[in-house]
Amino acid sequence: MQRLTKAEEEVMQMFWDQGDSTVSELIKEMKPPKPPHSTISSIVRILEKKGFVNHKAFGRTYLYMPIIKKADYSKFSLKRLVSNYFEGSMNELVSFLVKENDMTLSELTEVIDKMKNEK
Repeated sequence: MQRLTKAEEEVMQMFWDQGDSTVSELIKEMKPPKPPHSTISSIVRILEKKGFVNHKAFGRTYLYMPIIKKADYSKFSLKRLVSNYFEGSMNELVSFLVKENDMTLSELTEVIDKMKNEK
């Protein structure tokens, strides 16, 4: 899996939120100032080359659909973050999060219990 740029990630987030969409439908949902159609079209084509979306043609209109799940990209991004900034240690990441967020032992235990119940 390849890393996405910020712009690619923003467009991909729209696909994850909306599902199958045309470029025009994506632009319609964007807040002003809306980017040119050609800009979003280029980003979507890059996402397709990277293997994140696929398309079906309906005449001159392309319907794009996400083929990488948000959870899969999240997992990839988190592993990359841990590898690059926390020496590959999830313990270092959790320790950092606890320190930076002033998390109490009780709150951390609550998060762990919640994760255990979800499995």
